[in-house]
Amino acid sequence: MAIDLNSDMGEGFGPWTMGDDAAMLDIVTSANVACGWHAGDPNIMVQTAALAKAKGVAIGAHPGFGDLWGFGRRTIRGHTMTELERMVAYQIGALQACAALGGHRATYVKAHGALANLANDEDDIALAIGRAIKGVDRGLVYMVMPGLATERAAGTLGLDSVREVYADRAYADSGNLASRKTPGAVLHDAGEAAERVLRMVGDQAIVTVTGQRLPARIETVCVHGDTPGAVAMARTVRRTLEANGVAVAPFRP
Repeated sequence: MAIDLNSDMGEGFGPWTMGDDAAMLDIVTSANVACGWHAGDPNIMVQTAALAKAKGVAIGAHPGFGDLWGFGRRTIRGHTMTELERMVAYQIGALQACAALGGHRATYVKAHGALANLANDEDDIALAIGRAIKGVDRGLVYMVMPGLATERAAGTLGLDSVREVYADRAYADSGNLASRKTPGAVLHDAGEAAERVLRMVGDQAIVTVTGQRLPARIETVCVHGDTPGAVAMARTVRRTLEANGVAVAPFRP
């Protein structure tokens, strides 16, 4: 069995930095690169792409709402689906250009923050993101959550998809992530998170906050890079998987 590890990258802006991307790129196999709307800028995108290429890490576009102040974690309503489609396409194109300057290429798209949460609950938003991906480059992989609207959208549109779970987030009974406002929604203990990932990958199932078991095809695991101890958690997750016979490799180099 093989599994991909992914993490959000390039989430600084100008002189401001977030997370230790260089250290994380020694651990993960795919990097979700911010495209300038919730975080990131052209310099950071090029630098992140170049560093990922040097370390043999795949990269994908990580589009979100235009919300630098709120880091893309605030829900913004009022867009038409056409506007959302164009918003995502714009960000994908920005990363493709910056990746080229860094000697790399984007191979997938993963929505960020509030946009991702909405897309996993609402089919029209999931489809708008999927249409943006297909319109820019149908060869790009749509990173989705198993059993939710994004997975359905990828199937409807005929896009390749890769199914993701989170090492450091709890799950609601819907199969989507529990709200960050919910106690225990974010896990901080590296050992606990690693054992949880090992169970999810081995069982091919998610356990929710109420104990429900949801079968899920799992192909990639996300460890957030912006939380305290993120690098240590990612390292522990990788070591635990490999120690139990699970190879760690990018789903698409």
